[in-house]
Amino acid sequence: MSVDVLVVDDDPHVRNLLTEHLAQAGYVAYGVASLDEARQAAADRRFSAVLLDLHLPDGNGLDWIPELREEFPDVAVIVVTGHGDIPQAVEAMRRGADHFLTKPVRLQDLETLLRKSIDVRKVHKQYTARRRLDRREEPFFGDSPAMRRVREMVAVAAESDAPVLLMGETGTGKGVLARWIHEHSVRQTGPFVEINCSTLRGELLASELFGHARGAFTSAVDAKEGLIEVADSGTLFLDEIGDMDLSLQAAFLKVLEEKVFRRLGEVRLRRSDFRLICATHQDLEALVETGRFRRDLFYRINVFPIVLPPLRERVEDIPPLVEYLLKTLGAPHPRVAPEVLRLLTAYAWPGNIRELRNVLERALLLARGEPLRPEHFPGLTTPRRLPRPALPTERLEPARVLEVLAQVGGNKKEAARRLGISRATLYRHLRRMKTT
Repeated sequence: MSVDVLVVDDDPHVRNLLTEHLAQAGYVAYGVASLDEARQAAADRRFSAVLLDLHLPDGNGLDWIPELREEFPDVAVIVVTGHGDIPQAVEAMRRGADHFLTKPVRLQDLETLLRKSIDVRKVHKQYTARRRLDRREEPFFGDSPAMRRVREMVAVAAESDAPVLLMGETGTGKGVLARWIHEHSVRQTGPFVEINCSTLRGELLASELFGHARGAFTSAVDAKEGLIEVADSGTLFLDEIGDMDLSLQAAFLKVLEEKVFRRLGEVRLRRSDFRLICATHQDLEALVETGRFRRDLFYRINVFPIVLPPLRERVEDIPPLVEYLLKTLGAPHPRVAPEVLRLLTAYAWPGNIRELRNVLERALLLARGEPLRPEHFPGLTTPRRLPRPALPTERLEPARVLEVLAQVGGNKKEAARRLGISRATLYRHLRRMKTT
């Protein structure tokens, strides 16, 4: 991976000398002559270090350091100044610079100091990330064969940088797994940025993703950084991507293909290097067939699909999950009586793990510190309702498919329901029938 260095100096001789020497030393060096150009360059590219002169045509480099440190805390900042500017250099370090050098610069000293400064910032970044990860408890979803397979899949996903598509019903823990993948990937020190595509529509979602320039639309009173930009060097998690508008799907596909984007109301291209994780509770293949989701976007995000099974299909996970969730909720009695477990395992849990956690939290409030009993779970008497088993595909004769379609007047959604298959499976049968 290249190490990019920004050289900010209005003296063309000094600027060219530094950039050429850094290039020969193996760095990717960029030279600019003003603060405005420096801000623009920092917005366009992620730098590992900045060599900053203090006296510039449009201001003092001192004033940019706090802004630079706040926006890019991991960049090394080295002030390059004249002999008479030592007090200002000391003030620059107070404001957040790492070191300073006096002109004329000894190139060997510059290279040594630059390398050390970058290494220190890198170690600090890794240490901060590790402390954050060490404070987090590993999530537990159960130990059934189905969940063991899921854990194996997410471990493989964490080792790669490929797009991941998490599929499963609401409440199965897709968001928790997305964060786990990020925190165990090479991007763990970068940001984890998430947005639920079902909560915003049209221009509002586009503004959140791409950002906007001041005046791009009526309520855009200030420029805004988009989440694609924020996720640079980290992970962008798009929850419920199946609800994204078609027009926005096209724009986002372009970002994935070209790795560049524009803020709303801007013409300037920006770059962002992010890893993509998506999640949905919908059948995206069925949405593709009905024209509500772009086929090309589906292929781009479906590189590494992982399906999270619903809780009702792995009843053996409920007892250990109950104990784990009660511990996380601070319950004084994390083990529950057999009659309570019988009640909990007899329920269908349409809201999955999220619903289970909420029910346990409510039961703890009702128990007031006492051991949990069945009466602390009011309303939890609905017997288990397993979904209608799907017919094996080899038993689905074309005549049966056509018969059901005729019965429902061609309504493919209802036909799929009656046949006990997904709409995507139904469409595959129909395509197969056309070719035979």
